[in-house]
Amino acid sequence: MLDSILGSLKVVALATKTDFRSVTSREVALFEGPMGWGEFSPFLEYSYEESVPWLVSAAEAAFAQAPTLIRKRIEINATLPAIDNPIEIAEILASFNGAKVVKIKVGASLESDLARIACVRELLPDAKIRIDVNGLWSVDQAQSFLDQVGEIEYVEQPCFTIEELRELKLRTSVKIAGDEIIRKAKDPFSIDLDGAVDILMLKVAPLGGITRAMKLAQHHGLPIAVSSALESAVGISRGIKLAAALPRLDFACGLGTGSLLAVDVAELPIIDGTIAVSDVTPDSAALSKYAVSNERLNWWKNRIRMTWSAGAENIVHENGWSQ
Repeated sequence: MLDSILGSLKVVALATKTDFRSVTSREVALFEGPMGWGEFSPFLEYSYEESVPWLVSAAEAAFAQAPTLIRKRIEINATLPAIDNPIEIAEILASFNGAKVVKIKVGASLESDLARIACVRELLPDAKIRIDVNGLWSVDQAQSFLDQVGEIEYVEQPCFTIEELRELKLRTSVKIAGDEIIRKAKDPFSIDLDGAVDILMLKVAPLGGITRAMKLAQHHGLPIAVSSALESAVGISRGIKLAAALPRLDFACGLGTGSLLAVDVAELPIIDGTIAVSDVTPDSAALSKYAVSNERLNWWKNRIRMTWSAGAENIVHENGWSQ
């Protein structure tokens, strides 16, 4: 399988519309198998070990049967990076055509964060607001912010540790969604989320694929939201299929982040705040136009080899996937 992955490998660099957590260009590796295209796109600073589930997820997409799907369209939320210019905010929100929920990145500055939320409320007065902190706050900081922010749907990963989240739960009635607490855990099945989070955030690639994400949802038994990791349309389509396959889907999903890319390898249009479930094949012209240099291609090939050896190979074989 590794030879097949490397043999069909295409790597592209996709510019973003704005600085998204210090990312202005997203490099993604794509390869084709008998079941379709897979995407391997861990962020560049991730270790080989941390990248293992991303490669397993990509292999699942290319070599394993897709799950049974029970939905045809998935409601998405708009995702607003930590930007402060009202004109730019309006442009970003408009790109999420018809989204009725907005997830706003916060955590760096109380004043600018509250101003960003106020701007969204002025532009979209009927939209539900959720905020994403990426674990940046202490318990006291989180409580102070939540006391001031007004009504929100939920706060995503306000503090980093399970102990902090439990303490915050005792201090606030705002629902808490867990993201990093799950996807960065050595064993996400062993974590006791009771009294710490109300909502489970699932991201296909960091969790090792659709099958494993569905098992995590069943294991923890919490309401679910599905989100992305700023992937291309190929990777996003896997998140959409996870959302379409879950027996229970409780919230709009963060799967419209293709709107944050200036260019992409395929189209996943947002219509009335939803995206259709579909198989995605990258456009050959886009693969050529946005292809990285041979030096970067070789870097990615080596990264895949090292990640394969770091644990992906064993998991793929255990799952019984073959060409």
